[in-house]
Amino acid sequence: MNPVDFDLTIARRLAGDEVPAVNALIQKVTDADGVRPLSEHVMLHLRYGGDSDVIHAMAWNKGGQLVGYAHLDVTDSVEGSSVEMCVDPDSRGLGIATALVTRVQSETPDARLRLWAHGENSAAMALATSMGFTRMRSLVQMRRSLFAPLPEPELPPHISVRTFVSGQDAAQWLTVNSAAFANHPEQGAWDLAALTTRMNESWFDPEGFFVAVDDANRMVGFHWTKVHGGLISHEHHDEAQHAHHSHGHDPIGEIYVIGVLPDVAGRGLGRALALIGLRYLRSLGLPEAMLYVEADNHSAHKLYASLGFTHWDTDVMFRAPDLSGTIVG
Repeated sequence: MNPVDFDLTIARRLAGDEVPAVNALIQKVTDADGVRPLSEHVMLHLRYGGDSDVIHAMAWNKGGQLVGYAHLDVTDSVEGSSVEMCVDPDSRGLGIATALVTRVQSETPDARLRLWAHGENSAAMALATSMGFTRMRSLVQMRRSLFAPLPEPELPPHISVRTFVSGQDAAQWLTVNSAAFANHPEQGAWDLAALTTRMNESWFDPEGFFVAVDDANRMVGFHWTKVHGGLISHEHHDEAQHAHHSHGHDPIGEIYVIGVLPDVAGRGLGRALALIGLRYLRSLGLPEAMLYVEADNHSAHKLYASLGFTHWDTDVMFRAPDLSGTIVG
């Protein structure tokens, strides 16, 4: 196939027959590269919709097979539009990725474009570098064995931990999350819809969602865990077993998100919550845990390193040159 032997289409909403084609392409790329090319936010959007200002760019070969996909989010008027994308491993090196990026940049309101590359060895990383993009943000993935010793958690005085209660804790949780991540690009902006969407996902486990409360029953922190892949079944008291279905790789636990109110920070609550969640993940029989942390969050890196986590991989957000070749941003 020559570089001209594909057609690009643009859509504001995916048609019914396009959704399975996109999902199949994402799975093929994930299997080939060992890392999913799209973030959780994009995957949730593909499943449920939600963002109104989204553009889908698709590359089709002459046989009608989807060989490239790009998800363009134009909702951020401050930082600029962002794109995540993937290309069929059998169709790389033919200009498809470059064509997709060029096309979606022309669809942005102001020619500003940010591109996420998931994994240091990902095809998107090489693409961004070859197109003269500039690194602007790095998200580090860290991992540790759950077979290694885990210290006993030591909670600060007058604070206790229980599990999240659906229908009761959402408002308080959103308040704590917003305060804890006031300066975070995405996490601090979560609303009830964002919380509910994730709680409706098949991986959600209420017994792995911990909240810390003080003597006045004020929520002051939380640790939400997650399980990826494999087939992990665990008892929820007298409920039926809940299974996390196979994703083609061994199961792994995640420190999905930990948040602590600023007025109780520095008292060891974050460390205690991390240990409580890690011990829970180990109780499920999981061999390993992972997490994501901003590369410049030095205090968090220090905490996680003290808990035995080490660097595994890095996701990078790049800033594209504008259409005239000048870096915008």
